[in-house]
Amino acid sequence: MNLELSGKTVLITGASKGIGLAAAWAFAAERCNLHLAARNADALLEAREAIRAKHGVNVEVHPMDLGALGAMKALAERVGDIDILINNAGDIPSGPLDAIEPEAVRRGFELKVFGYMELTREYLPRMKAQGGGVIVNDIGNSGENWDANYVAGSTGNAALMAFTRALGGVSLDDNVRVVGVNPGPVETDRMVKLMKRRAVDMYGDEGRWRELFKMYPGGRPAYANEVAELMVFLASPRAAYITGTVVTIDGGIAARGSIIKTSKLAMAAESEEA
Repeated sequence: MNLELSGKTVLITGASKGIGLAAAWAFAAERCNLHLAARNADALLEAREAIRAKHGVNVEVHPMDLGALGAMKALAERVGDIDILINNAGDIPSGPLDAIEPEAVRRGFELKVFGYMELTREYLPRMKAQGGGVIVNDIGNSGENWDANYVAGSTGNAALMAFTRALGGVSLDDNVRVVGVNPGPVETDRMVKLMKRRAVDMYGDEGRWRELFKMYPGGRPAYANEVAELMVFLASPRAAYITGTVVTIDGGIAARGSIIKTSKLAMAAESEEA
């Protein structure tokens, strides 16, 4: 299928690794030109050279702390006009309410919740003025599948789901689409960190984090490229009438009610068998 994205310009935040880096490769494969922003300059430069060599598209990198005050406005001014914005940078801490540090939560919200809102605020009028555009928010299924052991993430993600739906409900009047994706667990470095925290909560031992995989649909987390390819489709003209909605990609975890409930049942069964 021709997604009709060749020549489009895409800005991706949190693009040095994980879903953001996978999105960079996926859009480059569709012949899009890229602006990649993240804190890790070396990783961005490595990605730029590799993507340019394979796909021959233009890749500009913007190493910066996206959680700093005024960073999103500075990024928009540096990048200029784009066709597609992928809001992806985020690092909200895991853990139950009594285990998370308030300052860490504030930093996480500054980067993800407020960061998504601020960068969208910068680009929405630009897209309207140029005749259209697409904004894709990478959120997370804990926003619909509430998890007391990821209480800050559930709260922040629920807010971004509401933001996406509220804005996307009216944006098509200006030929701008705003959509979201809700990945469940994804095979990334960040997932390992979260899984170790979850293993402490469930087993009292972070070294047992890989055991949690057997509780997932298909016995595995999602792959980053699976999420990236969904983003590419949603950003393409093939999805021209999709806006104000959030697409879940979690293997059915949210539909099961909760991976945590499933996990607890599995743990109870193991105890009975023992």
